[in-house]
Amino acid sequence: MKFTFAPALLAAALLALPGCNQKELAALQQQNAALTKSLNQSQLEKSALATEKNQSEESLRGSLLNKSTQVNQLNTALGSTEQDLAGKNARITEMQRVLDQKDAATKALRQRVADALLGFNAQDVNVNVKNGKVYVSLSEQLLFKSGSTKVDPKGQEALGKLAVALKGNQDVNVLVEGHTDNVPIKGTTASGARDNWDLSVMRATEITRLLTAGGMNPAQVTPSGRAEYLPLVANDTPQNKAMNRRTDIILTPKLDELFSILNQN
Repeated sequence: MKFTFAPALLAAALLALPGCNQKELAALQQQNAALTKSLNQSQLEKSALATEKNQSEESLRGSLLNKSTQVNQLNTALGSTEQDLAGKNARITEMQRVLDQKDAATKALRQRVADALLGFNAQDVNVNVKNGKVYVSLSEQLLFKSGSTKVDPKGQEALGKLAVALKGNQDVNVLVEGHTDNVPIKGTTASGARDNWDLSVMRATEITRLLTAGGMNPAQVTPSGRAEYLPLVANDTPQNKAMNRRTDIILTPKLDELFSILNQN
């Protein structure tokens, strides 16, 4: 068993020792007092260090807890961002697939129409793709006599072949645009047209009738007239005016699937 003697007990023991005079005793008591003070100071310092240690540990725990909370929040935010990004990338991929599909369909439609009208003069029939649409441009010379709204036999043949090529294709909207040059109509034509607006609309309407008579769905075809206000070239020569007197049949593939993707939340 281990015994610990306090300084006061040590002093009492010294008094009992033989041969100790008062001077030695005073010196020993002074040393005892110094030891006691030093011991008390050490205990205070020990207590202060223990308190400081506890505070430091508590502060460290709080800091670690705060950092852990921040890391968890960042991980949650990052996971949400990655999920949103994955969803957007999937939509972009799907949109690109639909656009590629529509582009291929537009090119195939252009080729089908061009093949159907292959036997006609290139100056009277022009088929090309612009802005994702197929433009079939037919000259006035092929379709109408000057000022007339009745389609000539050769023009009726061309429209009949075009109707057959488009018949049954429900994924295409058809806009028939009538165009004139800038020469004003004098008086009233035999068809009742009073100006170029009338003439362009009447011609577009007549062509629409022939296309639907050839088997196209009337709900897909819309006639419109642009008069002289959308020329291909300046109306400054007879040749240029002849180019501007035309009918454009604009074939637009429906984009319902693409719009559906764009409208997704």
